[in-house]
Amino acid sequence: MPANKEPNGTWTSRFYITDYKGIKIQKKKRGFISKKEALEYEREALAKAEFNTEMTFQSLYELYIEDISPRLKEYSLHTKKHIVESKILPFFKDLKLEKITPAVVRKWQNEMLQLINPATNKPYKPTYLKSLNNHLSAILNYAVSFQNLKENPCKKAGIIGKNNAEEMKIWTVKEFNIFVEHLKHKPIAYVGFHMLFHCGLRIGELLALTIKDIDFNQKTININKSYQRLKGNDIITPPKTDKSNRIINLSDELTEILKEYLNKIYEPTPNTRLFPTTAHSFQHDIKRYSKKIGLDPIRIHDLRHSHASFLINNNVNILAISKRLGHEKIETTLNIYSHLYTESQEYMISILNKKDGI
Repeated sequence: MPANKEPNGTWTSRFYITDYKGIKIQKKKRGFISKKEALEYEREALAKAEFNTEMTFQSLYELYIEDISPRLKEYSLHTKKHIVESKILPFFKDLKLEKITPAVVRKWQNEMLQLINPATNKPYKPTYLKSLNNHLSAILNYAVSFQNLKENPCKKAGIIGKNNAEEMKIWTVKEFNIFVEHLKHKPIAYVGFHMLFHCGLRIGELLALTIKDIDFNQKTININKSYQRLKGNDIITPPKTDKSNRIINLSDELTEILKEYLNKIYEPTPNTRLFPTTAHSFQHDIKRYSKKIGLDPIRIHDLRHSHASFLINNNVNILAISKRLGHEKIETTLNIYSHLYTESQEYMISILNKKDGI
C-alpha cells in the first residue's frame, strides 16, 4: 500500500501484515518527513513479519526480546538488555541480516577488544568480552533456530574473551581472617562476609536470607531465593537454578556467630532479612579494607571460589562440593575448579603403587 501525504506535509505509512494465526492486521504510522522514510518503514515491518533477511538486526533483536522475556527473571532480562543495547546494537542495529557476515562480526569483535572501560580506564576484562560475544551469538542462534536464518556468522568468526576460571582470585583462611577482623565494628558486613566465605553463597542468596531460613537445632540454612536491587526496588526471585535450592550445613563457630548476631537485631520477625543492604556495600568494604591492610582485593564472587578452594585442598569429595555450591551439574564444578587440583604426579604414582590396592 503506497504512503500517503497528509495535509500538514508529513507522510503516513499504511499496510497489512499477516500474523501467526493467518489474520491480516493493518499497521499505520504517521509523522514521516518524506515518502521514502514511510516506505522504508513498511519494507522493514514486512521483512520483520515474514522474517526476511533484508530485515535489520534491530528488528531481529526486538523479536528476540519478545520471545525470551517470559522465560527470564526480571533482573536477568534487564542485564541482557543493557549489555546488548550499549555494546551490540550501536554497531549492528541498522545492518540487514544478509549483510552480517563472519568478517563483519570480527570487525565488531576487534572494536570490543580495543574498547576502554570508563570505570577503570583499562580494556574490558576477558570474561566481559566473552559475555558480549555470547550475547550476540545467542541472538543470531535464535534466528537460526526459530526464524530460518541459514547459519550463525559468529561460529566462523570465532570467540573473544576467556572463561571465569582463568581469572578467579582466592583468599586463604588466614587472609580472610585478617580481613574480617577489621570489620567487627560493622555487624552486617562482619557476619555477611563470614557467611560468604564459609558457606560459598552467591551474593544474591546471602542478601535474600531471612531469619526463618536458619535452623539452629540442625545447624543449617535454607537457600531458596535470591535478592537483586533493580531500578531502586528490592526484587526477590527464585534461586539461579533448581539445584540452587539447597540446605547448607553450618560449622559450630558460624552457628554461634549467627546466634550472637540475631540477638542484636531489633524486633525480628521470621521474614526479617538478615542482611538488609546491597551487594555494592559488600564490594565497597572489600576494596576499602583490603587496601587498608595491604591485601590483594578480590570480587565478592571470589569468596565463593575461596570456599571451594578450601574444600578442595582439604580433600572434600567433589560431588559434596558441587551440591553445597548449588551447581546444576557436577561438570560445572569440575570445569570451574579443575585447575585447583594440585596433586603431583608423584603422589598419583604412590597411590597406584600401593601393594594393598586402593
